[in-house]
Amino acid sequence: MGLGHFVRASMRPVFAALVLGAVSVAPASAQSHYPTRPVKIVVGFGPGGGTDILARLVAAKLSDILGQQMVIENRPGAAGHLAAQYVAGQPGDGYTLLASPIGPMSISAAVYSDLKYSPTKNFIPLGLIGQFPLILAVSSSNPANNVKELVAYAKQHPDKANYPSTSPTFVIPMEELKLASGMPAVMIPYKSSEEMILSVMQGQTMMTIVDPPPTVPQVKAGKLKALAVTGSERLPQLPNVPSMAEAGFPSVDIQVWSGMFAPAGTPPAIVAKLEDALAKAVHDPAVATRLEGMAINPSNKTPAQFKQLIANDIVKFRKVVKAGNLKFED
Repeated sequence: MGLGHFVRASMRPVFAALVLGAVSVAPASAQSHYPTRPVKIVVGFGPGGGTDILARLVAAKLSDILGQQMVIENRPGAAGHLAAQYVAGQPGDGYTLLASPIGPMSISAAVYSDLKYSPTKNFIPLGLIGQFPLILAVSSSNPANNVKELVAYAKQHPDKANYPSTSPTFVIPMEELKLASGMPAVMIPYKSSEEMILSVMQGQTMMTIVDPPPTVPQVKAGKLKALAVTGSERLPQLPNVPSMAEAGFPSVDIQVWSGMFAPAGTPPAIVAKLEDALAKAVHDPAVATRLEGMAINPSNKTPAQFKQLIANDIVKFRKVVKAGNLKFED
């Protein structure tokens, strides 16, 4: 056996150790340099809706903070479930995220028994964008100027009494109003909240309960009449619009939210970077001002508090659905 063979043989364990060390370091290095390419943010509703507006606003600032393009991908359908199911099945590498409102997560977990994803097991909550009530609105040509007048008008025209919805998020408060008032109204499905308010403005539907981002500008422009906001407090952006409690329907009480999620299994280092970037984006002065202008309260909740909020909401909405004997089909 020659000396050259002995040296090569004796070096094999060392070489193997070096290779294994390089392999183990590579993922950590990739995580520390994340992101190195564009990041996709999936939205489960059509362009122009509340979730889409918020996602695009925050994505623009995230691009500045993280130094990579944030690409919005709209995957509407099934009340946001298609997008959530898609993201749940993606690799946990930080390059596919979900921007979601309360509906596909907390509310869907409460009302559907056959979801193809678990909001609490398949996702890591990165943070809230904001929390807000919903707005009951009608077209500017509708004769009703308050909630009780709308109830009376719908009872007088039951064949025309309907409302648009993209998900149980909007169905639940409308059904609560129907239960409390005896008002008739049939739900018509739509793909985005922008489509919902357009249907009201164009007279295709009589009324809507919808999120503020696409609604407040139309109210201020005089194209929609806001009759009330869900909950017990008025919106500072619409100070003349009463709360549902003031209007005589305190049971119509719902505060919703919009947030961002990563697939389960995303490495802690990437999660931490995304949590930090999202918090900075939401509280950037320019972003916060625009959120507040759309009647969105920028959130100060930590990711851990956001996770607990989701769990609490699921319990809350299960009670609401049971008490109202509400039935939903995915």
